[in-house]
Amino acid sequence: MATIKDVAKKAGVSISVVSRAFNNYPDINAKTREKIFEIAKELNYTPNIVAKSLSSKRQKTIGLIASGIFTENTKDTISFEILKGVYTGVQENDYELSIFLIDSFKQEQKSYAQFCRDRKIGGIIVQGIRTDDPYFHELMDTNIPCVMIDLATELDNQLIGSVTSDNFGASRELASYLLEKNHRDIVVMAGTKETYVNAERFKGTKSAFDSYGLELADEDVLYAEFSEHKAYLLAKKYLQVKRPTAFICYSDLMAYGVMKAVKEKGLRVPDDISVVGFDDLMVSDFTQPRLTTIRQDFFEMGKQSALLVQQMMEKKEGTKQKVVNCELMERDSATGWKEHIKEEEKSNEQTEHTNDYLTRYR
Repeated sequence: MATIKDVAKKAGVSISVVSRAFNNYPDINAKTREKIFEIAKELNYTPNIVAKSLSSKRQKTIGLIASGIFTENTKDTISFEILKGVYTGVQENDYELSIFLIDSFKQEQKSYAQFCRDRKIGGIIVQGIRTDDPYFHELMDTNIPCVMIDLATELDNQLIGSVTSDNFGASRELASYLLEKNHRDIVVMAGTKETYVNAERFKGTKSAFDSYGLELADEDVLYAEFSEHKAYLLAKKYLQVKRPTAFICYSDLMAYGVMKAVKEKGLRVPDDISVVGFDDLMVSDFTQPRLTTIRQDFFEMGKQSALLVQQMMEKKEGTKQKVVNCELMERDSATGWKEHIKEEEKSNEQTEHTNDYLTRYR
């Protein structure tokens, strides 16, 4: 990794000039500053801003770099709940919060490390950013304490922490919930294949199937990228050739899309097909029928991430990985398969008795 000495040597200036350029001293002219910044970027050098301070005071600014706040789907309130939690955790200990909102799918030109340098940020919280974003890797190579929300990295770095939901345990519980209700023809409406949360939820689902001695066929796993519309289209296409007894959806938004496809097919939820989700968005308690889902505590995830990055900035001992528990919210969108058959048989028997009565006494 390049050092400040390497930058100074290539720029043909002293180390103190490089340091003063990064600290925005007015005695460094704009041309020299720009040259130093270009060389630093070329060498992939980022100064250790944690070790620096202004007027010998401990840094008190935390940065939140988040993607997905401005989602087009008004039902999706996840990022806003996380933001509220982060703000609460920051305010508790009189830290300041600097927010950098991006669209991770369109991100091409904004350096997260430069964002930190410009604002003298001492710790970062990252939420919703793609791990194939080159600026994400640039940030991971700095000496800035960083906490990732619902994201994991294989980097062996003591300055990187994480806060996640219990994605594995919750998805295992959700799949077991349907299996205990005798569902066997189950479709998984998964999210984005490459993401950490999707991988963990799939592991949990598979673990539940394994415990019942069952296998999950590849054709019964659909990837809708956590999109309501894509889930609707995939479910609609799937239902043209097969009719499962249940859908496990790795987000509530995808569950809404599946429920729409089921109803358009002329089928009923849960009488014909059960549907379960993951998130417990506010809308899920008002869908018809009300959605059975996993409740994630997004506010607590945000708050814990703020507290964890403070712990790391203050160099306090403690775990750098925190897991927030989830809760199964049992509502009306899923029913037992045998129970359904019995109710259907009972209804048919009642219809036969009625017809028999009318035939005899007409």
